[in-house]
Amino acid sequence: MTVRSAWLLPLTQTREDTRLTPVGTYAPESEIRTRDGVIAGGNPFAATSAGAMSVQIGVGRALVQGTDAQGAYPVTVDAPAVLTFTDGEAQFTRIDSVALRVYDQLFDQAGQNLATVEIIRGTGSATPTAPSMPSACLRLWDVTVPPGASAGTGGIPWSSTLGDRRRFTSAYGGIIPRGYGLAFNGAYDGQYRDSGAGLERWNAAAGAWQAYPPTPARPMSTRQVTAAPVNQSGAFVDFTAAAWPRITFTVPPSGAVFVTVGGQVSNRSTAASTAWMTWRATGAYTEAHGALNGLSAQAGRVIGTRRVYRDGLTPGGQVTLIPGWNISSNGGTDVFVQDGQLTVEFVQ
Repeated sequence: MTVRSAWLLPLTQTREDTRLTPVGTYAPESEIRTRDGVIAGGNPFAATSAGAMSVQIGVGRALVQGTDAQGAYPVTVDAPAVLTFTDGEAQFTRIDSVALRVYDQLFDQAGQNLATVEIIRGTGSATPTAPSMPSACLRLWDVTVPPGASAGTGGIPWSSTLGDRRRFTSAYGGIIPRGYGLAFNGAYDGQYRDSGAGLERWNAAAGAWQAYPPTPARPMSTRQVTAAPVNQSGAFVDFTAAAWPRITFTVPPSGAVFVTVGGQVSNRSTAASTAWMTWRATGAYTEAHGALNGLSAQAGRVIGTRRVYRDGLTPGGQVTLIPGWNISSNGGTDVFVQDGQLTVEFVQ
C-alpha cells in the first residue's frame, strides 16, 4: 500500500503523486473551506473482510480537509490496505472508524508528515457511538465490534457490522454524488447534488435543497355533484360546496396557472335566453364570475370547455376556485347547468 498526498512536506512530491492525486477537485464548503470527501469512480475505498479481525480497504482518491489554516489535502491510496482491529471489550459494544488521516507537523503535534488509512478507536458503551474525528481526518467506514470479539471467538461478523460512511465531493460547479448523509447545506446558491432520486438545487434564499427541475405538480380537479337549482335568474350564483366542491391550491413559483371549466349548459326559454357555467377566485388572487372565464349558451345547448391562462399570481399564495352558474330566465324547456368539471393546471 502507498498513500500519497500532494503539497505535504518534505519536498518529495513525485510526478506520480501529482498525476494521481485529485489536485483540481475543490467544491467549496465556505469562504475558505473545501468540502472534503471521496472522489467518485468505481467503488473507491471499498471494505471487504480480510480475516476474523481484519478488513481490507480498497484503492481510491479523496480530499481531506484540515483546519481553515491547513486547507484541503488531496490523497490517493493506490494499493489495498489491510487494517486489524483490537479485540472487543469485555462487556460492551464498541464502534471504531476507518478513516483517511493526514499528519502535518506544521499544524499538529504528531511530529511527522504522513497520509494514512487508519482505525480511529471508539469507546465501549451500552449505547456506543462512533468516535469523533481528529482534524484532517475523513471517515470512511464505521465498524461495530461486539463484546468479546477476537480471532479466537470468530471475530467480527463483517456482513452485519460495516457501516458505510463515505461521503462524496466534486469539483467546483460539479454535481455532488450521493453518499452517506444528505443532511448538509449547500455552500452557494445554485449548487447541485444527487439525492439518489434525482437532482437537487440549493436555494440560498429558502435555505433548502429543492428538486431540479421542480417536480411538476399534478393538475387538481373537481366534479359537479348536483345540477344547478336554476331557482334564480339574472345573477351569478356560487354552487354550494356540496353541489360542486371548491379547489384550493398553492400558487407555483412561476405565478401562473391554467384553469379549465367544462360541462353542459342550456337555456331554450327564449331566443335571447342564456345559461352560464363559470368560476371565481378568492384568496391570494381574486377574479369574479363572468365572460372572462365562463362557458355559455344562448337559446340552445352547449357541451364544451373553456381554458384560460392566469399569470402574475403571488407564488406560495393560497387561492380558492368556486364554481358558479347563471341563467337569464327560466320559463321554457332545457334550462340546466350540469355535468361540470373544474381543473387547475400548474405552469412550471
